Amino acid sequence: MAKAGDEIANPRTGQRMVFLETGEETGGELLRIDSYNSPSAPLESEHVHPFQESGAEVISGSLRFRVGGEERSVKAGKSITIPVDTPHHFWNDGEEVAHSVQWFKPALKIDRFFESYFGLAQDGKLNEEGFPSFWQLALMVPY
Repeated sequence: MAKAGDEIANPRTGQRMVFLETGEETGGELLRIDSYNSPSAPLESEHVHPFQESGAEVISGSLRFRVGGEERSVKAGKSITIPVDTPHHFWNDGEEVAHSVQWFKPALKIDRFFESYFGLAQDGKLNEEGFPSFWQLALMVPY
């Protein structure tokens, strides 16, 4: 189980996360992570968080978000909020590693999801689009 200060990495995308506050530590209200995204990483797949609002504040670099079909670059010092159940994904659209603080409200069990997902990436158990098997994904849903 993740706790503040724990770090995980996804070798497929090069993304690195450091947990700042976990669901366990906030009574289930919030997950906050430092996220570091490489500029040449494969795109993450578009997805939704059916019961969570999420967002990010870019600390350095730049991230491009596609939220509900609309694209927006978020530069250092700016932030974005993604409403519940809205299709989205993001990628580094700059030339340096992008550092952001990302958050999820309520936390649910998304910290455990990230630990499992990054573990599957380390074990080479994701397909070309970055998805685990259907059955593995069913076990990982963070609700």
